[in-house]
Amino acid sequence: MPTQTRARNTLGRMITVTLAAASFGAPAIAIADSAKEQQLEARIAELEKQVQALLAAQKAAPAPAAGAAPAAPAAATAAAAPAKPAAAPIQGVSITPNAAPNTTFLLTGYLKADVLFTKTSDGDIPDNSVGRDFYVPGVTPVGGVGEDDWDLNAHVKQSRINFGTDTILEGGDKLSTRFEIDFFGSVTGDQRISNTYAPVLRHAYVTWREWLVGQTWSNFMDVATLPEAVDFIGPTDGTSFVRQPQVRWTSGGLSVSAENRETTITPYRGGARISSDDGWVPDLTARYAWKGSWGHVAVAGLLRELAHETTGANSIDASTWTGALSGSGKFNFGKDDVRWMVLYGNLGRYVALNFANDAVIDSSGDLESIDGFAGFAAYRHVWGSSGKLRSTLMYSIQDYDNDVDLTGGSASKSSWSAAANIFYSPLPKLDVGAEYRYGIREIENGTDADFNRLQFTTKYSF
Repeated sequence: MPTQTRARNTLGRMITVTLAAASFGAPAIAIADSAKEQQLEARIAELEKQVQALLAAQKAAPAPAAGAAPAAPAAATAAAAPAKPAAAPIQGVSITPNAAPNTTFLLTGYLKADVLFTKTSDGDIPDNSVGRDFYVPGVTPVGGVGEDDWDLNAHVKQSRINFGTDTILEGGDKLSTRFEIDFFGSVTGDQRISNTYAPVLRHAYVTWREWLVGQTWSNFMDVATLPEAVDFIGPTDGTSFVRQPQVRWTSGGLSVSAENRETTITPYRGGARISSDDGWVPDLTARYAWKGSWGHVAVAGLLRELAHETTGANSIDASTWTGALSGSGKFNFGKDDVRWMVLYGNLGRYVALNFANDAVIDSSGDLESIDGFAGFAAYRHVWGSSGKLRSTLMYSIQDYDNDVDLTGGSASKSSWSAAANIFYSPLPKLDVGAEYRYGIREIENGTDADFNRLQFTTKYSF
């Protein structure tokens, strides 16, 4: 029985008793002595207090919800419905027991399958060369005997996995990590049977506030200007393209970094490339970008110490300071855009996948830097309003000032390429594309050769 109902019944009984006592007591008041009269008045006063207490209890009790069944006494409820044991948790322990509190995880990437048909005028690109997987200007054969047939290659090496974490710290700052792999550059597989290739590290870094520590794109590079391409890079001849360990500080549009050093050298009078890890001063970069709804523009500078040291007979202990400048940008025109980059100075390993070396050794064992210029322009057009069909035209070029008396006539002097592609996205995040590229590589003795490639791709991002 609800509390309010019990209170009303009790109140009714009390009022009845009170009225009865008052009715039967009235005649007695006239004839009773004073002692009995006082007892009766005390009894009535006590009954009035009990009535007032019941009224107060009735007002304080909560009203039952509409349609709710009357509450059963606690003892009856316990007897009718004994408490059930707590359900076992879906998962007993965290799947990431070592994760910091307030950490979220992400897993992204894409699967990309490529089919490439390649023909070069002066000989085949070697089977185990990365030039079979994507466009590398420096491996285009020059001075050899060409073939009339096209060569077919197919691979999924560009497929990529990116894992990351974001942790919100006590003060509200965010600590983030990123780790990314693909399969380009692996030497653990071939095309004979299984086409199995090992993962290859691309990015691995941590960021906090303005700081980045780890391996990622060089601060000298403007990733946002790279056009949409079927090829792995696109305008390779005319763009900076380097990933390496670094410490970077960013504030607004300004970023500066100290990055891993390496010097690539042409021996005196030519020969196989020398890679030197000598020296202790990191490569230093600074970059500033202006951004808006119209696009962005960026300028960047690079300062480096080139060094090489050997021991024994005819030992070398040489170094020289060099630098380079870059300007780049992207301009939006509705759904279309134009992307561009220009570079000048000691470009070396920072541009076109190390098409030209950083320096050459002279007759005295000193280092002479190799300077040049490079650049590209690309126009992207979206066909129709859906954005599912789009095309990009691109042209890229580079040219270097080799001292032929030091490098010999086989040093790479220049290259250029032009490409056109078309992409169609029948489903969200699914891209099907085709691209044709024609290029020329020239060496210092004036010999050149051409490069032709038709490439098809299917890519699904997740």
